[in-house]
Amino acid sequence: MRPGETLPKVFMSSDVPAALNAPLKVSTTGRFHPAFWVPTLYTAEGLPFVMVNVVSVLMYKSLGLKDAQIAFFTSLVTVPWAMKPIWGPLIEMFRTKKAFVLATELGGGICFGLLALSLHVPQWFTWTLIFFGLIAVNSAVHDTAADGVYVTVLSPKQQAQYVGWQGAFYNVGKILSQGGFVWVAGLLEKDYGPVAAWTIAMAGFGGLMSLLCLWHLCFLPTGERAKRVSGRDNVRTFFNVLVTFFQKKYILWGILFLVLYRFAEGQAIKIVPLFMRAARDHGGLGLSTEDIGLMYGIFPPVAFILGSIVAGYFTAGRGLRRSLVVLCAAFNVPFVVYLALALAQPTNLPTITAMVSLEYLGYGFGFVGLQLFMMQQIAPGPYRTAHYAFATSLMNLGFLVPSSISGMLSDWLGYQHFFIWVMVATLPSFLVAWLVPFRPIPEEKKAPTGAH
Repeated sequence: MRPGETLPKVFMSSDVPAALNAPLKVSTTGRFHPAFWVPTLYTAEGLPFVMVNVVSVLMYKSLGLKDAQIAFFTSLVTVPWAMKPIWGPLIEMFRTKKAFVLATELGGGICFGLLALSLHVPQWFTWTLIFFGLIAVNSAVHDTAADGVYVTVLSPKQQAQYVGWQGAFYNVGKILSQGGFVWVAGLLEKDYGPVAAWTIAMAGFGGLMSLLCLWHLCFLPTGERAKRVSGRDNVRTFFNVLVTFFQKKYILWGILFLVLYRFAEGQAIKIVPLFMRAARDHGGLGLSTEDIGLMYGIFPPVAFILGSIVAGYFTAGRGLRRSLVVLCAAFNVPFVVYLALALAQPTNLPTITAMVSLEYLGYGFGFVGLQLFMMQQIAPGPYRTAHYAFATSLMNLGFLVPSSISGMLSDWLGYQHFFIWVMVATLPSFLVAWLVPFRPIPEEKKAPTGAH
């Protein structure tokens, strides 16, 4: 899962009576007005996700690790985001959703501070991985609690009004982490070396998470309080959700689609930053950490947002079934950009930025197909929210497996041949997009195109 993707709203459910789904009777004016907390809440979602998934790759590259090691271990620590169905019941059973948001933001700040210190111990690689793993668990719980505050506090009208803010400020988190923090680390590397540079960057990020915690302590509404439900009821409901998920018509086709749609992306995305940092005589672009931070700072995230918006209108007019192969092509064909970069090895940073932005434009356009398929073909039914969460978990697992082996493949093939292989690896996603059957959904049960 790349930064910038819209996260599922795991609490607004058709599984319970409407009265239980209604927003809480709490103030959304004054200091609890959504404008004070929605932007910062979704910035806080995006920041650690990008740090663990992308920025960690650049940090380990600067510290001299091999591509295969980096791709495997940085993929391994993303498993908690593939386990989101576990975190929902946990949050429903204890205290308030605001309490979980505050605890995980403070915990994230502490973990990043400890990660910064761990760069200076003899077993630094082991300890940094441990802290990245803890940050991933912490962030996955935070995302679930934050989404819970959003859907239980805001009315349906307010949810629609601020849904655009979610994606925009999630991308602000991307710009700050993959752009701003990486750029600062790149500047510091020149004068102080990579260890000191990344120590300062990670400590600074921990400080930012702590500041967000203080902000939300003052401005975030409480959110829904935990319901007293017996453990036996939780277990029974969980197994009922699981059984009904696999009873859906064409569900095996649906799972195949979720796993294969991102098969090529999962292999490419871990290697792209490594390829950009690699020396030119090793087939890379020889960019500095500072260059990469500058490149990813603005234009690729903006291109992603633009692609998502255009795809929404495109798909709304044609319907998902008629649009799916086009969306798949937009998602996969732009990976040829990286093959072109590997063959030409340009040195002009604006040219490289423009080409990467083109790929992000296609990524934003094509990812809409995956989101809508989960919403319209996987989620509908008696456990809409839980089944959507299962679908996102399967999607993330489908991304995790190919990304974990991508480093070994790139070391074996070299960057040029690896990106040729990536283009070949797009074929399964085209096949499944072409062949996947669609089950009819009664009109009154369909989610709105932009619903979460």
